Amino acid sequence: MDHVIVVGAGLAGLRAAERLRARGYDGRLTLVGAEDRPPYDRPPLSKAVLTGETDDTSLPADWAALDLELRLGTRAQSLRPHDGRPGGALDTSAGPLPYDGLVIATGATPVRLPGAGPQHVLRTCDDALRLRDSLRAGAHVVIVGAGWIGAEVASVAAGSGCRVTVLEAAAAPLAAALGPELGALTAPWYADKGVELRCGVRVVSVEPGGLALHGGEFLAADVVLSGIGVRPETGWLAGSGIGLEPDGGVRVNAALRTDRPEVVAAGDCAARWSWRYGRRLRAEHWDTALNAPDVAAASLLGQDECYDPVPYVWSEQFGRMVQYAGHHTPEDRTVLRGSPHDPAAPGWTVLWLRGDRLRALLTVDRPRDMVQGRKLLARETPLDTDLITDPGTALNKAAVREPVS
Repeated sequence: MDHVIVVGAGLAGLRAAERLRARGYDGRLTLVGAEDRPPYDRPPLSKAVLTGETDDTSLPADWAALDLELRLGTRAQSLRPHDGRPGGALDTSAGPLPYDGLVIATGATPVRLPGAGPQHVLRTCDDALRLRDSLRAGAHVVIVGAGWIGAEVASVAAGSGCRVTVLEAAAAPLAAALGPELGALTAPWYADKGVELRCGVRVVSVEPGGLALHGGEFLAADVVLSGIGVRPETGWLAGSGIGLEPDGGVRVNAALRTDRPEVVAAGDCAARWSWRYGRRLRAEHWDTALNAPDVAAASLLGQDECYDPVPYVWSEQFGRMVQYAGHHTPEDRTVLRGSPHDPAAPGWTVLWLRGDRLRALLTVDRPRDMVQGRKLLARETPLDTDLITDPGTALNKAAVREPVS
């Protein structure tokens, strides 16, 4: 390959460029990014940037060693692969670029609510700075969506002296990720910080001055944030022949290759096949953006590797560290370690089990459980299901040693 283009200048795109060079690619390399900013880290946007601790989350990079052409403020518009041979042309807002190899790392775009009223989303650094300027003491901030982002922003807004209302269409916070019963365990956190949480509420539209709700209610608001999810930024691939999932995710195998071997995908936009879970997964998490590009780079260079880790996500909300690892389904059995209702208890953990194997875990202020649980998940270690219910017993002590054959 003479020219590789990485489309998307976020963490996944920068990592892909770095790993291509580290794995020996010495040809022409171009990194294309829609934003005017060099690559930066996104998790601090809802934390340190929103609280005013920093304005800059730029990612460190040895640009001289990377020896690449950085095209910022350049948006991918379409892709025209060659017929019957590798390569093609990437059409951008600055004109076409020929490629021999392509890394798709365009991430995802927040879903916006309908209506003509002003609303914030939180995805870019500019989004965070605009939202931060709106979080003035006494302002009524309405957040639509009690998921990971909604809870983090509610935490910061309440700490800034805002009056905060969170609207959630489901029966509980984090219901989509954890289910309504477990999600309900986080509901008291909102009240403890003076945040009004209203579940089972659907928004019709955002209007000037507030939100129109189902049932005819109008909720006045000074600031509205939509935190109802994201969609893969893949509209520019329409008509290219690159396979997409119904949600827009780029369909790739376990090596992160598309149907065309010279095109790979990594990060939030990639819907990868997981042999571990026997299904296709798309993870919108920092951990994926950090680690998947190494395998994508290897695959683009013809090396045989597989990306199939245990998914992992973390969140800081209402003064708590919340972490989730694995993948569970409603059929898995749940086990609770610790007491969510005891403010004196040192955190709590939820385990999802299938037989004697751990499938996923959620930890709240129990980092040791998470560290040990991730190892048990990766190794698919059988567990003593009686021992794991005791929060005073380390998870790794519940591991059952299988006889050596």
